[in-house]
Amino acid sequence: MVKVEFLGPIAKEPVEIDAKTLKDVSEVLKQDESLKEWLETSAVAVNDKLVSSLDVALSDGDKVSLLPPVCGG
Repeated sequence: MVKVEFLGPIAKEPVEIDAKTLKDVSEVLKQDESLKEWLETSAVAVNDKLVSSLDVALSDGDKVSLLPPVCGG
């Protein structure tokens, strides 16, 4: 199982998903209508390292973070 956390304004509680790759995580999260917009615009980190591919392999206990875009000054 991997833990998925939603940061910033996404405002969802963390969930645990049985997944072998980020693509698996994406498929599960796409089923939640409230997350679809965030999945298109958010950066993704695995164990606090930004990644750019859904082909990233995951291991039991990994942490996946959805990082929405932020405005700041």
